[in-house]
Amino acid sequence: MRRTTDLNTGLTHADITPRSVFLNRRSFMASAAAAGIFAGSQATARDFAGGETPNTLEEITSYNNFYEFGFDKGDPAKYAHALTTDPWSITVDGMVDNPGTYDIADLVDAAEIEERIYRFRCVEAWSMVIPWNGIELNKVLAKLGVQPGAKYVAFETLVRPSEMPAQRGGGNIEWPYREGLRLDEAMHPLTLLATGIYGAPMPKQNGAPIRLVVPWKYGFKSIKSIVRISLVDQEPPTTWNMLQPREYGFYSNVNPEVDHPRWSQATERRIGDGLFARRRETLMFNGYADQVASLYDGMDLTEFY
Repeated sequence: MRRTTDLNTGLTHADITPRSVFLNRRSFMASAAAAGIFAGSQATARDFAGGETPNTLEEITSYNNFYEFGFDKGDPAKYAHALTTDPWSITVDGMVDNPGTYDIADLVDAAEIEERIYRFRCVEAWSMVIPWNGIELNKVLAKLGVQPGAKYVAFETLVRPSEMPAQRGGGNIEWPYREGLRLDEAMHPLTLLATGIYGAPMPKQNGAPIRLVVPWKYGFKSIKSIVRISLVDQEPPTTWNMLQPREYGFYSNVNPEVDHPRWSQATERRIGDGLFARRRETLMFNGYADQVASLYDGMDLTEFY
């Protein structure tokens, strides 16, 4: 497996952050330090988005899919404030040397947190560019000790109907929300466990306090508010594949050549581009083909979609 090229451009938060956010950055970092999940205020941004301008914090936090809070794009921002994220623990089980229930600080070394600017592509054919703060998932898995027979990593989101209104009934989703990766995908250095955006703790509507980010896959693969990580030897069930297997495959790699059954994936709408802006061409693997295409050598991507 090839490691990703280091695309460190030397950017700082001041280079990528909207001015109104940057001017308030000291207060953001104070709260982050109190949460104990950030490395420090001088971390350098690593640009993995080809120099594209990141979306504003307002855009990132006001236009979301987080179906535990509702199915409208504004529902997460409207309702997620009720979510209790401290304390928070993650259960680790399955084929690992060190199973158990961990606080985030036990799994994520604050000194290893870095900022990475990634493209984000939704299966609904809209996109953003987001500056995440997080740690490579492979570093966490290395601490846990992955056993030789493990082939997949399965994830689950919190179930708390008292704070997540859509879990109280209605709809066809079977909670908890589930996702999974093949082990080599999980170990790839682009795969991130994210704890923040724009140098501040992860907003609740974006998956606080910790979520997955897999930038070459459609956004629903990047599961939010993780409470369980399991190492398994069989392909795990995943929520959207369970609901509509013809529309949402296990891999769900961004692929402009494989349409969703109900719409084209050849182009996308960039949030923030404006009402009359032209749609952008979708990039294979969301622009990360050089780093990840080798993971799928010999696979028919129309079958393993």
